[in-house]
Amino acid sequence: MNSYVYKQYFTLNQQDRSRIKQQLPLCLWFTGLSGSGKSTIANQLEQELIRLGKHTYILDGDNLRMGLNSDLDFSLSSRKENVRRAAEVARLMVDAGLIVIVGLISPLRSERSFARELFDPGQFKEIFISTSLDECERRDVKGLYEKARMGKIKDFTGIDSPYEEPLNPEITLNTELYGVSQCVELVLREIM
Repeated sequence: MNSYVYKQYFTLNQQDRSRIKQQLPLCLWFTGLSGSGKSTIANQLEQELIRLGKHTYILDGDNLRMGLNSDLDFSLSSRKENVRRAAEVARLMVDAGLIVIVGLISPLRSERSFARELFDPGQFKEIFISTSLDECERRDVKGLYEKARMGKIKDFTGIDSPYEEPLNPEITLNTELYGVSQCVELVLREIM
């Protein structure tokens, strides 16, 4: 840490911002393979939360890689930095009193553990989008798995880069058993 940088404290805090928004701020951290349904479920969940009068924001992995994280590749060190940056932004948004929906593959347990540690107890919910590799490949409209299997994409999670399933997520959504609306309802039951 730079010795010339000091934390600033301001009059308003997270509790004040939450009270104004009349909600408990949360980080809903969606993890799962590419094609598992993270973005699809996040999108519908946000729509439902807005309908309920909640203040939200989605941090999507692909969108972050087009801007904030555009300088990162898919090496293990860059993946770690990708998760670190997303977690720090999510923490700031939770401090602003928002319900933040993060959709990142975030393949390693250690990365997700780092993210969790940034939040107060109960403010971070790990949501495992449990979808088999076979099903993710079947759903793959971008053709990423095929390219990875042909060697055209290196370090692709699930093919030649590991994915560590969560050991104790707050919520597990099996998208091979439940449709998007059912998954959203399961999340809402847990957080409302």
